Amino acid sequence: MTGDKNTFTPFPLGQIVATRGVIEAVPSARMAECLARHRRGDWGNVCKEDAAENNLSTREGFRILSAYAIDESKPAKGHGENCLWIITEADRSATTFLLPDEY
Repeated sequence: MTGDKNTFTPFPLGQIVATRGVIEAVPSARMAECLARHRRGDWGNVCKEDAAENNLSTREGFRILSAYAIDESKPAKGHGENCLWIITEADRSATTFLLPDEY
């Protein structure tokens, strides 16, 4: 491996899809905002180690997972209620919006 583990490399999103749960629970404007953050390497509510792993994954072609609050005015832990996940597959064929309980 070369480079710093914290170095972000732009990556393709592939086909963008969403689960029924996300479509029903998350306003489309919020989905667009979170996708823009995911695309630029702002991983949201993930721990420092997972953020570093995501940065590595952008360079090495591994799966990338971001976590965001559905409603920013309420607490979100990166899992559980009020949480939206975005996962880009390792092969970059697809990026999926899903709720943690849909995983």
